[in-house]
Amino acid sequence: MKIQESGEMYLETILILSKDKPDLHAIDISGYMGYSKPSVSRALGILKNEGMITVDDNQHIRLTQEGREIADKIYERHQVLSGFFEHIGVPHEIAIDDACKIEHVLHDETFSKFKKYITENFEHNSK
Repeated sequence: MKIQESGEMYLETILILSKDKPDLHAIDISGYMGYSKPSVSRALGILKNEGMITVDDNQHIRLTQEGREIADKIYERHQVLSGFFEHIGVPHEIAIDDACKIEHVLHDETFSKFKKYITENFEHNSK
């Protein structure tokens, strides 16, 4: 299933926040992303209907296996891209911002080739 960019951003945020807070609530996501609680609630409803997250009786939000796979993919892209940008001298905040924009539009094959290139060339240069 192809999920919209905004959905990917929510999944990535849930992944990041749940590392430190396993009992994650919509208000936590709202605070982190800077979105209103009603906007977050709407987005979470869509993700729940698409089978990307579950919400238990205590309103704890968790990624499903499918949601986790998408979140992991987007988070990896973010880490690789922002790390590369910083490595070539881009200031941290700009690197983060640019990675956030690009991570959602790269084709899987393009990212795979990019990651392979980075891994091969930076491992050789750092030895």
